[in-house]
Amino acid sequence: MSKFSQEIEVSGHLIDSSILTKIFDKIMDLHGEFQVEEINIGKRKKDQSYVRLLVKGKNQKHLDEILETVYRLGAVSKIQKEITLKKSPKNYVMPDDFYSTTNNHTQVFYKKRWIQVENMMMDKCIVVKQNRAFCVPVRDVKKGDQIIVGEEGIKITPPERPREGINVFEFMGSSSSSERPTQHIAKQVADDIYDTKKNGGKIVIVGGPAIVHTGADDSVSELIRLGYIDGVLAGNALAVHDIEYATLGTSLGMNVHNATLAYHGHRNHMDTINAVFKAGSIANMVKTKKLKKGIMYECVKNKVPFVLAGSIRDDGPLPDVITDVAQAQREYKKIVKDASMVIMISTMLHSIATGNMLPANVKVIVVDINQPTVTKLMDRGTWQALGIVSDVGAFLPLVAHQLRKKKKLR
Repeated sequence: MSKFSQEIEVSGHLIDSSILTKIFDKIMDLHGEFQVEEINIGKRKKDQSYVRLLVKGKNQKHLDEILETVYRLGAVSKIQKEITLKKSPKNYVMPDDFYSTTNNHTQVFYKKRWIQVENMMMDKCIVVKQNRAFCVPVRDVKKGDQIIVGEEGIKITPPERPREGINVFEFMGSSSSSERPTQHIAKQVADDIYDTKKNGGKIVIVGGPAIVHTGADDSVSELIRLGYIDGVLAGNALAVHDIEYATLGTSLGMNVHNATLAYHGHRNHMDTINAVFKAGSIANMVKTKKLKKGIMYECVKNKVPFVLAGSIRDDGPLPDVITDVAQAQREYKKIVKDASMVIMISTMLHSIATGNMLPANVKVIVVDINQPTVTKLMDRGTWQALGIVSDVGAFLPLVAHQLRKKKKLR
């Protein structure tokens, strides 16, 4: 065995899920060498495969770089070492060389057994407490927390191709395209929403104001009313323009149904903010029957939780908006906890923020007319997303129509 070499092993559905190919590619991309020492390929589609490799580097630093990369693809060392823990020196501070998480399901080797990491998210650290391991953001790190450092003793499980076959949402080969047949994709999305709810899953919408501007507000309201949506995440703008549309018929002063500019329409969104402050909250506006339709109305009436996160450019913002971004992040996490599907609609920043909170097994659907918005979300790490480049004002009514038909057939 070479001085700078290490035996690794990997198991699972390695061939059809492209896991082994990716490991080979990464070793070669980093100019390393490998030798297959043992390989057992599953004979039936539900059988797992096993491979043992000898990985070689030019020196120890080069080998460590290769190993760090392949460990994040699901490989582990043949001779398993336990995790290394260091204490946080003070609140909000992680030890040097802390392990930075991915959004894949992760286990850590601690006290001679594998422990599943809870609350999995990307770009966080792992804290070990009382024989349990937790994914923790930096703002929640406390002085004295035992935090994993280095790459040893960590096993990642990348998503695998489903045994029953794939549809457009079920495997990481999804990509963004404006050339797919819109009606077919809308039906596929509707089918997946329907099946997710039928199986007891949780669906969350992350939305931007373009939902209202493009005329899709009624469709999203209908999805909430029909019971398909379990949470709504947005900023100040979606709520303001949704209520503006519900009470004044405009969005940013434009008549939604005929695209004409309303008289004095430039002040309509400010009138809307003022009306909500008069009522005291969105819920009070519904209670006093000042608000009788729309996304926020349906959320209140159907007890669907929503979180509105503020930004520096917000007008108002509405009294329901959380202006402390750290608190807003915590409230977002509560809504997406245990989500089965997240639908992101025309909001780059809120979508990327939410994507960073999701484990890799959560289905993500991103709808935006701008391809860069869709691809940027995937580039930031939410690679399991299905990107749909389409006008939300045309696409969402198609989805709502399909779900309406399914509701009638039940």
